[in-house]
Amino acid sequence: MHGLNKQAIHDFTMAHFFPSQSFDLDRTLYFFTSGRFEPRNKGFDLCLEAMARLNAELRTADLDVTVIFFVITDRDTRSIDPLALQSRGVLDELRDVSEKLTEQVAERLYQRGAAGGRVHLDDLVEDYWQLRFRRTQHALRTGLPPALVTHILTEGEDPILAQLQDLKITNAADDPVKVVYHPRFISPVNPLWGIEYDQFVRGCHMGIFPSVYEPWGYTPLECLAMGVPTVTSDLAGFGRYVSDAYPDHDEWGLGVLPRRNRDFHEAAADLTQRMLTFCRLARRGRIALRNRVESHSREFDWARLGVAYHEAHDRALAARG
Repeated sequence: MHGLNKQAIHDFTMAHFFPSQSFDLDRTLYFFTSGRFEPRNKGFDLCLEAMARLNAELRTADLDVTVIFFVITDRDTRSIDPLALQSRGVLDELRDVSEKLTEQVAERLYQRGAAGGRVHLDDLVEDYWQLRFRRTQHALRTGLPPALVTHILTEGEDPILAQLQDLKITNAADDPVKVVYHPRFISPVNPLWGIEYDQFVRGCHMGIFPSVYEPWGYTPLECLAMGVPTVTSDLAGFGRYVSDAYPDHDEWGLGVLPRRNRDFHEAAADLTQRMLTFCRLARRGRIALRNRVESHSREFDWARLGVAYHEAHDRALAARG
């Protein structure tokens, strides 16, 4: 399921970045945060600070890893950026042409192989499809730098864009960490994605939710249910519960970032090291971690947690009586 849904994120990444730069998708990690448009409460500001630091760390470590960090939230926008729509449309056309070429080559290769003839690959594809492939490939290359935000925002200063500017995060070709600010929740009707939010989550490698205020916090719990390693904070109810009930939580992929009585930059440095440690994992290590995450997610099934809710309800009724 992770591999299938990751392909949808690959498609977005190719449409967003490949018109001006390219990198190895097999060595690309997808991190994300999401929630209401409350940049400080939800810890978006801490995430971006940590991403800038991780960018510097990865340059030094020379791990040959690219990290794409998505900020998924919901705020007023005018529309999807027309250039983003155009790039996605051209990429979809390139896929259609590639599939047509593949079908044509497969059929002709099969026929000539059966006849015992010699095979020259250039003879297997019609000139029309070769020309259309080259034209579509050329149309995808715009040379324009990849945007930080996928939509045209309404007027007024945006704190996320302002922080990205302050941190000098520009999505340059030589930056190992790149940021995509997506100010609308992901849904199948969004032409940039065409998938459900839970499919997006399952296709990612890590969810990061270092809230400074959260009575409970379902986003990290959603990650666990879909086998995605995640980081929450000890200022979220869920993070506090996990810290008290499961001392070994870090070992199975649920990090609880200490933010209580700790300043912003200390927390950012800690989060950066946690992400860097994850980036150092080989694919086999990431798979093992995903398996541990998903197996422990059953600890938070409603059949277990619901007991405490029923007990609290009964106590409240008794106190009234």
